[in-house]
Amino acid sequence: MNITTLGFLGAGNMSGAIIKGLLASGFAASRLWVYDRNQDKCDTYAAFGINIAKDANHLVQSCDALVLSVKPQGLKETCKSIATNVAQSKPLIISVVAAIPQQSIATWLGTDLAIIRVMPNTPSIVQAGASGLFANALCNEEQKAFADTVFNAVGSTSWVEDEDLIHSVTAAAGSAPAYFFRFAEAMSKAAKTQGLSEAQSRILIGQTMMGAAKMILETDEELGQMRKNVCSPNGTTERAIFSFNDDNIDDIVSNAMKACFDRSIELTELLSK
Repeated sequence: MNITTLGFLGAGNMSGAIIKGLLASGFAASRLWVYDRNQDKCDTYAAFGINIAKDANHLVQSCDALVLSVKPQGLKETCKSIATNVAQSKPLIISVVAAIPQQSIATWLGTDLAIIRVMPNTPSIVQAGASGLFANALCNEEQKAFADTVFNAVGSTSWVEDEDLIHSVTAAAGSAPAYFFRFAEAMSKAAKTQGLSEAQSRILIGQTMMGAAKMILETDEELGQMRKNVCSPNGTTERAIFSFNDDNIDDIVSNAMKACFDRSIELTELLSK
C-alpha cells in the first residue's frame, strides 16, 4: 500500500500540531486533508493549501491514511458514521484518541483494519513531543514507517509491543508535561520568595529544564550518576537533594504516576464499550 494522502478527522490542537510539524518537515500540503464540523477551523487549514473535505465520509474516500482526532466520548458515533466507506477503502487508521483501544475502534468501524494507536503529548505543539505507538497485527512495516514519519515530525517516537503499555506511556509521557509544569510552578514560587522576578525565574527554570532534558537525551550516562555529577560533597545541590529525599520524592512521584496509570485504565473501561 502506497500511502500518499493523509486525512485528519477533527481539527483540534493535536491535529494542528501534527499538520504544522508535517509542513515544516516538507510534507506537501496537497497530500493533506482535514474535516471538522467547525468551519472556521477548516478555513484556517485551507489558507495553507490543505484540502478540506465536505464531510467525514468525503474525507475517508479521499485518503490512504486517516487520523482520528476527536473527543473520546464522540469516537463511537464518529466511527459508526464512516463505517461503510472505511470498509470499502480500508485506510490505515491512526488514532490519537485517548483511552480507546484498537479493538473497540475496529468493532465500531465494523471491519478488520490496520490500526495504530498513538499517545502523543502537548510539546508536539512546539515539535518537541514524545509519542508512544502501538500497531495491531494487521499493520505492515510500511504503515508503521509512515506513522513514524508523521510523529517524528513533531518530536520522537517509541513503539510498544503490548497495547496495555499505552497506559504506562500515558503516565510517563502523555500526562507528564503537566508534572514538569507543576514542578516549575513550585520552583518559580520559591524563587520569587527569594527575590527573583517572574520573568527571571521563568527564563532560568525553563532553560535549566530544557538543558537537563537535552543532557538526558544526548548522553548515555545513568540518570542517578548524572544527578551525582552535579552534587559537590557538602555543597548546595547536595543539600537540596537531601531535602527531596527527606520528603520521599520517589514515593511522591510513584504515587502520582500510579494515579495517572490507574485513571487511564478506568477511562478505557468506561469509554470503550
